[in-house]
Amino acid sequence: MISPQQVLGLNNKHVVNVVNADNQHKLLPIVKDAYLDMQKAASLDGHDLQLVSTFRSFERQASIWNRKWNGELKLNTLDGEVLDTSVLDDETKLHAILLWSALPGGSRHHWGTDFDVYDRKRVEDCGKPFELVTSEYEGNGPCADLAVWLHNNASKFGFARPYFEYRGGVAPEPWHLSYIPIAKQIINSFSVDLLRQQLIESSILGLDTVLLQLNALFERYTLNKGM
Repeated sequence: MISPQQVLGLNNKHVVNVVNADNQHKLLPIVKDAYLDMQKAASLDGHDLQLVSTFRSFERQASIWNRKWNGELKLNTLDGEVLDTSVLDDETKLHAILLWSALPGGSRHHWGTDFDVYDRKRVEDCGKPFELVTSEYEGNGPCADLAVWLHNNASKFGFARPYFEYRGGVAPEPWHLSYIPIAKQIINSFSVDLLRQQLIESSILGLDTVLLQLNALFERYTLNKGM
């Protein structure tokens, strides 16, 4: 079991390097092994399963959060429309960020159990920039066949897709996989009080608005239980 500090993304001693086709990523050792087994099986069925994103530290997640809060990074609606950050009240801005980006300390990417995947070869063959958007995993999208394969096979290797559908929390992420045997343990022992303490010490932007509803935000977005 990983430590409370590691659950919050405060250090990366629990994860190991995974050499990917593009660069290096980090996962828990047991998750790395399960991912590599799944990757081999996918390859036999004609899918170039590769990692997009794996472990993400609290510091990196906080940077994303703060840049979205102050308008440096764009905010999108569920339909992909760009919002004007300058006219949003804090409550609206909070939920607009959480639709697409996790709260620092509340990201499943801190745990080493969760990661994002794509079909690298088919993305390269399609000749268009890869954006990691839902349309790329549906219909004629380059990762649509991989998404079907994951639906039918990911559970054989211990993985599930916690953000597969929109439930009033996180926007759909068909690319996001979680190693359930370990993720369940982390969820069952997760301390929202420790998360609150860390957020106060970090002084992220919008802190007062976050703290007023932290328990509900964890349930709605990290666990994707919706409204």
